[in-house]
Amino acid sequence: MLEPPPAEPPPAGRDVRDRLSLWDRRPQPTAPLSDRQTDSVLELKAAAENLPVPAELPIEDLCSLTSQSLPVLLTAAVPESTEDVLLKGFATLGMEDERIETAQQFFSWFAQVQTQMDQDEGAKYRQMRDYLSGFQDQCDAILNDVNSALQHLESLQKQYLFVSTKTGTLHEACEQLLKEQSELVDLAENIQQKLSYFNELENINTDPSAVPNSDNAFTLFYVKFRAAAPKVRTLIEQVEQRSEKMPEYQQVLNEIHQCYLDQRELLLGPSIASTVTELTSQNNRDHCALVRSGCAFMVHVCQDEHQLYNEFFTKPTPKLDELLEKLCLSLYDVLRPMIIHVIHLETLSELCGILKNEMLEDHVQNNAEQLGAFAAGVKQMLEDVQERLVYRTHIYIQTDITGYKPAPGDLAYPDKLEMMEQIAQSLKEEQKKLPSEASFSDVRLEDPESCSLVKSGSAESLNPRHQSTISPADLHGMWYPTVRRTLVCLSKLYRCIDRAVFQGLSQEALSACIQSLLGAADSISKNKTQVDGQLFLIKHLLILREQIAPFHTDFTIKEISLDLKKTRDAAFKILNPKAVSRFFRLNSNNALIQFLLEGTPEIREHYIDSKKDVDRHLKSACEQFIQQQTKQFIEQLEEFMTKVAALKTMATQGGPNYSLSQQPWAQPAKINDLVSSTYKTIKTKLPSTLRSMSLYLSNKDTELILFKPVRNNIQQMFQKLHALLKEEFSNEDLQIIACPSMEQVNLLLSMSK
Repeated sequence: MLEPPPAEPPPAGRDVRDRLSLWDRRPQPTAPLSDRQTDSVLELKAAAENLPVPAELPIEDLCSLTSQSLPVLLTAAVPESTEDVLLKGFATLGMEDERIETAQQFFSWFAQVQTQMDQDEGAKYRQMRDYLSGFQDQCDAILNDVNSALQHLESLQKQYLFVSTKTGTLHEACEQLLKEQSELVDLAENIQQKLSYFNELENINTDPSAVPNSDNAFTLFYVKFRAAAPKVRTLIEQVEQRSEKMPEYQQVLNEIHQCYLDQRELLLGPSIASTVTELTSQNNRDHCALVRSGCAFMVHVCQDEHQLYNEFFTKPTPKLDELLEKLCLSLYDVLRPMIIHVIHLETLSELCGILKNEMLEDHVQNNAEQLGAFAAGVKQMLEDVQERLVYRTHIYIQTDITGYKPAPGDLAYPDKLEMMEQIAQSLKEEQKKLPSEASFSDVRLEDPESCSLVKSGSAESLNPRHQSTISPADLHGMWYPTVRRTLVCLSKLYRCIDRAVFQGLSQEALSACIQSLLGAADSISKNKTQVDGQLFLIKHLLILREQIAPFHTDFTIKEISLDLKKTRDAAFKILNPKAVSRFFRLNSNNALIQFLLEGTPEIREHYIDSKKDVDRHLKSACEQFIQQQTKQFIEQLEEFMTKVAALKTMATQGGPNYSLSQQPWAQPAKINDLVSSTYKTIKTKLPSTLRSMSLYLSNKDTELILFKPVRNNIQQMFQKLHALLKEEFSNEDLQIIACPSMEQVNLLLSMSK
C-alpha cells in the first residue's frame, strides 16, 4: 500500500527524488529498483508529461493528475482525489479491483493505458481511411463502367462507319440508276414520237368491228363494248320498239343480233381456247381441280356475256344461249377425253359431286336465266362422268369384291380380335393412371368411319341399340376387306348417280359381298372352329345390315326374263313322230299351227331385294349357329329323346307295349351317365361360347338375343326329360339318375345373362 503523502509538498524535483527514495530506501526498501529501472522511471516521467490523458478521465481530474505529476503517484502519501482518478482509470481499463503494488503491475497498467490512448488517437484516422477506401471503390467501378461504355462506343462507331459506307454506296448506286432511268425515259419518248406515225397507220388500216388476236383482248373489249353501249343502245331501242309492228325492223334487229354475236364469238373463241389450254396445263394431274376451275371460268363468261348483252339490248334472244353453248362446248371437248380415261372411283365420284352439287345445284339454280347454256354443257358432262362411274363400278365389283383373294391376315380370326382386345386392355390400364383423361373405350376405339359411311339410322333386330363402346370387330379397319370396299363404293355412288342405277349396282355389290363373306366364313371354319366362322359371318352381315340402312333408297330391282317352257313343249310336239303325219293337215290340231300360236315365250317379271337378301343370309347364319350350339350342348339328350319317341311310335302302331326301364340303353345308371356328361359339357363349353360371342359381337343385347334360343332349347330339353323320368321311373331310380333340377340348369345358364 502507498504511504500517505507529507503535509506540505516539496518542490517537484526534490519531491520526486524523495518519493523514489522511499521505494528504494535502505535497509528496508519498499520496492528496490536497479539503476536501469530508476532511469526508466525518469524517462517515463518525461514522456508522460507530453502524452494525452485518456478521454474517459474528467478534465478536472486530468489537471489534478498533471499537476501532481507521476512521481507523486508513486509516493506513499497520495492525495485522495488522485487516488480517485486512478480508480476511475482502472475502472475504464477493467482493473478496478486491482492495485499497483509492484513495478511490473505498474508497467502492465501503463502499457494498457498507452495502447488505449493509441487506439483512441488512431480511430479517427482509421475511420477516415475506411471512408476514403469506399470512395476509391466507387471510383474504380465508375472507371470500369466508363471503360465498358468506351468499348461500346468504339463498336458503335465501327458499325456506324460500315453502315455509312454502305449507305453512301447505295446512294451512289441509286443516283446512277435514276440517271440511267432518266436517260431511258428520254430514249423511250424519242422512240414513241417516231412510232406515232406507224401507230396511226395501224389504226387507219384496222376495221372498227375487227378484233386483234391478243391475250388481253378478252378484258380489253369488255371495257370497249361497255363504253360504246350507251351510244348504240338508244338506236337499238328504237329498232326494238318498231320490230313488233313492222317486219322490216324485225329483220334489222335480227341482223344486229347476229352481227353482235358474231363479233363476240370472234373475240371470245380464241381467248376461251387459250384459257382452257392454260388451265389444262396447270391442272394436268388433278382432274377435279381442272373441272372446278374450268366450270367456274365458264360461269363467269356466261354471266358477263348476259350482262354485256343487257347493256345493248332490252329484249332477249335465243341466239345468245346458242353462242354460249357453243363456247361451253370447247370446255367439254377438252374435259371429255380426260374423263373417259379416269379409273379411280374416288375421282369419278368427286367429279360427280362437283358437277352436280357445286355447279348445277349451287350456281345454276341461283342464276338459271344466265346459266342456261352452261347447265346444258354441265349436264352432258355429268352424264359422261356417271356413265364412266357405273362402268368402273362394275369392273370394281368384279375384280375387287367378287374376285378378291383373301390374304392370311384377312382370315386370322379370332387371333387379330384377341390381339386388338389385348392392346385395348393395356391402353385402358394406362388410362386409369390418368384420371383426367378420357378412357380408351371412349377415345381409342372410336372410328367415325365405322359408325356409318353416311348418316346412320337406327338398327333393328340383332342390333337394337347403338352402343357407346366400339369393339375391335366394329373398327372400320378391322372389317373384312370386301365389306369395307362394298360400303365405301355404295357411299360414293349414293349421291352421284340416279336412284334406279344405284339400286342395280347396290344389288350387284351386296350379292358379291355376301358371297365373299360366305367363302371367308367357310375358310375360317376349316382353319379354326365352326363357331368362329359362324360368328364372323353374323358380325359382318350385321355390319352390312346396319350400314345400308341409312341409304334412303329401295334395294329392290325388277328383272325381266323369258319363260321358254311353252316354246320348248311346242317344239317337242313338232319333233314327235306321231305329229309328223299330221304336219300338213290344216286343222286345229296341226303341230305347226300350235307351235306358232302357243309356243310364244312368256315374259316374266321378278324382283330381287338385296336388303332382304342380307336379312335372309343373316337369319340363316343365326339359325345355323343356334342349331350348332344346341347340338353341341344337348346332342346326347336329343338322341335319347329320339329313341324314346321312336319306341312310343312303335307301341302306338300295334307293336308290343314298351317299358322304358326295361330297355338296356335306358337303365338308370346309363341315364345318369348321359345326364352327367351333358351337364359337364354345358359347364365346360358354355364359357368358351360366350367368350367368342363377346369377342365378335361385343354387344350384350345382341349376345342375349342370339343365345336366347339356345338357352330355351336346353331348358325345354331338360323339362321334357324331367317329365319323362317322372312318368317312367320310380323314386329310387330317379335318385340313381340324379338329373339336375331346373333351378340348377337355369343357374348354370345364367352366366349368359
